[in-house]
Amino acid sequence: MNKQLSFLLFFLLLKLVCSAQDDIPVKVVPSEISKSVKKDPNDTLHWNWRRGGLVSLNVAQGSQSNWAAGGDKFSMALTSYVNYFLLNKGKKHTWDNSLDFNFGFIKTTSLGNRKNDDRFEVLSKYGVRLDTSNKIYLSGLFNFRTQFFDGYTYATGDSGTLSSTFLSPAYLLLSVGIDFKPKEYLSIFISPLTQRTTFIASNRLYTKGLYGVPPYHHYINQFGAFASISFAKNIFKNVSYRGKMDLFSDYRHNPGNIDLYFTNLFNFKINRFLAATYSLDMIYDDDVKLFGKYGTSPALQLKSMIGIGFSMPFSSVITH
Repeated sequence: MNKQLSFLLFFLLLKLVCSAQDDIPVKVVPSEISKSVKKDPNDTLHWNWRRGGLVSLNVAQGSQSNWAAGGDKFSMALTSYVNYFLLNKGKKHTWDNSLDFNFGFIKTTSLGNRKNDDRFEVLSKYGVRLDTSNKIYLSGLFNFRTQFFDGYTYATGDSGTLSSTFLSPAYLLLSVGIDFKPKEYLSIFISPLTQRTTFIASNRLYTKGLYGVPPYHHYINQFGAFASISFAKNIFKNVSYRGKMDLFSDYRHNPGNIDLYFTNLFNFKINRFLAATYSLDMIYDDDVKLFGKYGTSPALQLKSMIGIGFSMPFSSVITH
């Protein structure tokens, strides 16, 4: 009898335990599914990236026939702009990368085919935090700028002289300095230690002594101070602005003649894929002496373009 009672009690206890275990997944699994997983602070392989950019294409065309007021029988202008950026900002570091490409083309019956814009630029800047406010970083900067196609200067309306081409000139800048980021859309970089290398890769141009590179040399190194201010923000509901101003002073050659490189782009959004754009670029390089009466003087270079056409901004966040 005692054995039968013991067996019955053991059987009931076993069933109770099994029943309790069957209930556990119903109560626990939902809470485990909704549980948030926190990042291990010692995990250095986890990156949060923000990427985005803008693609813009503007086309203008005109034609005339028996038009008494005069003008070209046919004209067409095309301007394009592509920007792509990839940014990362962690607790102790920041890494900014961007690529810009501009190209413009004009065709008229009187002037033929001409390029009116051509720029390719890559920028990468990595910084390590110096303060607790996440605003001041010790940063290294890499910047490379050139163009893709032949460029000409025109003394008269129909004759041009080759003045630039692919990698001629090209500018490579390496710099170490302090990067101040008071806002996510604003960066102020200042460096007393900067090397700028100017290349003239073309054999058609390297004999002429252009862009500060001595004749029969393909490059020149300059050492000096550098400052850069970058700004990118939606300044109004449908208006965005992106600008960058670079300043460089060569310690060994006319340090008071500061080189300027200043780009501005306004994007006025009309709808999802239609926008008006306005760009204004200013360059002053004391070594670019292609202007003046005899073509041997530096001058402030200005370029402005306005257009309406296709525009597509994009952005996303990558986590891995």
